[in-house]
Amino acid sequence: MFSEGIVVVATAILGGTVSVVLAIACIRLWDRTRNSYFATKRAGRLEARLQPMVFLFQEGRLIDATEPARDLLSRIPAPSGEWQRLMQWLAPRFDNAQERLADIPPHGRDELVGNDGSGTATLRVVAEHIGGDTIRITLTDPSAQGAGIVVDALCQQAMEEELDLLRGALDQTPTLIWRQDGEGRVTWANSTYLRRVEERDGAMIGWPLPRLLEASRQAPGTDNQTRRAQLDTNGVISWFECYSHKIGDETMMFALPADAAVRAERSLREFVQTLTKTFADLPTGLAIFDRERNLQLFNPALLDLTGLPTGFLTARPTLFDLLDKLRELRMVPEPKDFRSWRQQMNQLESAAATGRHVETWSLPGGQTYRVTGRPHPDGAVAFLFEDITSEMSKTRQFRAELLMAAHVLDGIEDALIVFGPGGDMLTMNQSYRELWQDQPEDLAAALAQWQQRIETGPGFDALVSRLSGQDGQNRSSGAISGPDGKLLRWSVSTLAGGRRMLRFRSSEASWDQITDPAESQIDVKTARAIGAD
Repeated sequence: MFSEGIVVVATAILGGTVSVVLAIACIRLWDRTRNSYFATKRAGRLEARLQPMVFLFQEGRLIDATEPARDLLSRIPAPSGEWQRLMQWLAPRFDNAQERLADIPPHGRDELVGNDGSGTATLRVVAEHIGGDTIRITLTDPSAQGAGIVVDALCQQAMEEELDLLRGALDQTPTLIWRQDGEGRVTWANSTYLRRVEERDGAMIGWPLPRLLEASRQAPGTDNQTRRAQLDTNGVISWFECYSHKIGDETMMFALPADAAVRAERSLREFVQTLTKTFADLPTGLAIFDRERNLQLFNPALLDLTGLPTGFLTARPTLFDLLDKLRELRMVPEPKDFRSWRQQMNQLESAAATGRHVETWSLPGGQTYRVTGRPHPDGAVAFLFEDITSEMSKTRQFRAELLMAAHVLDGIEDALIVFGPGGDMLTMNQSYRELWQDQPEDLAAALAQWQQRIETGPGFDALVSRLSGQDGQNRSSGAISGPDGKLLRWSVSTLAGGRRMLRFRSSEASWDQITDPAESQIDVKTARAIGAD
């Protein structure tokens, strides 16, 4: 009995152990099978992403391509046509790609190794003629062969978004952007450049792209130098400012529209030419100095007036050098000493820089110059030299004539005074001053003075009416009582410009003698003339 129990227990233990082992084996087998299934599925997806780029062309038309190849063609902008797009993509990366791929013999094969492009990968293109005018082009990356590279989805999305943003910015910018190799051939261009090519040529764009702007080649070490070039589009000239930047053996070119700048420069140039012609015809000498007081502009009249050498002025001397040169030529007022001369010139410069300043130079040679200094924008200053010798001579002559006329008037015994059309006193002689002991400013003041110092009567009323223009226009002479009580004859004469001259002449007869004309010694005609009747 005891041995049978042991056998039963052993059998039970053995059965449980076998069951556990079988269960573990089944679980491991199922897990391995599941992992193998998912690994195969992932490998299929990864293989689809890593499959090579293969293109099949027949007479230049794409008849088949792998998914990566089609995706590459869809990302290449114009020109239209799959062959032209592929050539546009291959040209900057492979030397003579279009010529070599177009000349593959029947059942021939050609292999191209690319240049160093963006990144560290070196591309390779294998072209095979498989019969029937069909060419198979395979694009591979040797450095990535046998290596599955999985990119994080978020990083890939971020890079694609940034790439779309950059591509859109380059396509929408008004700037022409292109890349050219060492031979000057265009290897890449943005959409603005391509649209300009279409507008100019009016035909389908081919490869290689034509060069629109013939910007001069830059010298070594002159990167980012600006060069201006023009583009003729069906008779319309457009100007561009061209900038260059070296990237390895190639050059990136940027052409910014410069039509507005060219128009502004042309207008400024025409304006300066007009001013130059105007300045050349001026009889006034002109000298313009910048804020550093260096001569920037002068006209021929300055040479004629000052006698300065042309070479001296074209060397752009400073203001004080020019003034010192004028002093050597004795074309400035002779100073007492050099210190006072220098102080005077400093005052001239500071006065001209802060406001309009005018000086009259009496030169040792007898000429008289008027020197005017005026401030200009940005701290510049301009000086104008005028020869006023003739003007000063005429002024002196006129003053001498006026002085002589005054002496002549003072030599006349009759008292004379001249009034203007508005009643202003213009001039008088010495006899008038001695007679009335006053110098009235106008007619009203003179009438008030006369009325205070004499006895008024019909003769005075006739004088007032004649001078004021109220009555008595036909009566131009008469007599009044003078300040000393003697008879004072008057007469009014009309001069040019509405002026009137009044003349007083003293008489030996007194006013009392003609109070009663019948008893006086004066005849009736004289009495009537002086208004006593």
